[in-house]
Amino acid sequence: MRILAVGAGGVGGYFGGRLLHVGRDVTFLVRPARSTLLAKSGLRIRSPHGDLGLPAVPTVTADAIASVYDLVLLSCKAYDLESAMNDVAPAVGPGTTILPLLNGMRHLDILDARFGAERVLGGECKISAVLDAEGCVLHLNRVHQISFGERDGTGNARTLALQEAFANANFDAVFSAQILQEMWEKWTLIATGAGATCLMRGTIGDIVAANATEIVTGLLDECSAIATANGHPPSDAMRSWIHSIFTAPNSSLTASMFRDIEANARIEGEHIIGDLLARGGDGSYPLLRMVHAHLRSYEARRARQLA
Repeated sequence: MRILAVGAGGVGGYFGGRLLHVGRDVTFLVRPARSTLLAKSGLRIRSPHGDLGLPAVPTVTADAIASVYDLVLLSCKAYDLESAMNDVAPAVGPGTTILPLLNGMRHLDILDARFGAERVLGGECKISAVLDAEGCVLHLNRVHQISFGERDGTGNARTLALQEAFANANFDAVFSAQILQEMWEKWTLIATGAGATCLMRGTIGDIVAANATEIVTGLLDECSAIATANGHPPSDAMRSWIHSIFTAPNSSLTASMFRDIEANARIEGEHIIGDLLARGGDGSYPLLRMVHAHLRSYEARRARQLA
């Protein structure tokens, strides 16, 4: 199986590197600057599950793609999806499978419209990984999982082929017959955490110390209501887990979107919060609407500063 990993950042670099290390046919689609760095220093991963140093990393830039691939592993940020699709288009043929690892759901609609729903699997990943200043992939905890599946819940030859390709690569690869349910549950988790920490501009511990946990629980209720209205109510166990991690005293936990705001960086506000609200119909979601307004205000200020 020929695999094209889009990007060699925290997510693509980690999972693609693990696959390459065990002999899978992986090529990284990267920008010229990242290609130069990888040629010089290789792909380096620091992880509780073992460090890697891969000196010979196959890379390609978008203008040099000369053939199609069997699997496109797509892990870009939502705001880069349009450019990523343009970059990978020459790599997508009649038999290509696209496995997106983005949060939310809107990317599925966009990918379906561009490449056809028959090519696009459901997928999600659980990992906290970033690039350091020298381009090394830092895996920040012990969780490293990819879940994937056909959106109709069936298993078939291509999901079996993915299971075989991901086997023994030193990360958890899980075939799911309920991948859309898992994606909605993760969306509920992400939107609750991002909404609370971005709105309150603090860690979960800060929110608890401010006696404001009702904001967290209110956001969880609103996100769950939208998921339920779309046919994917979070399980009681998932709701209980989300509640526990987002109401823990002294927790230093924050959402990546909040960290992006603190760094004055681009955010996935429309993809994570805006699209969730859009799927809520005419329901009243006052906390989510407040979060959405807060994020749009941040984006407007940032755009003005960059103008």
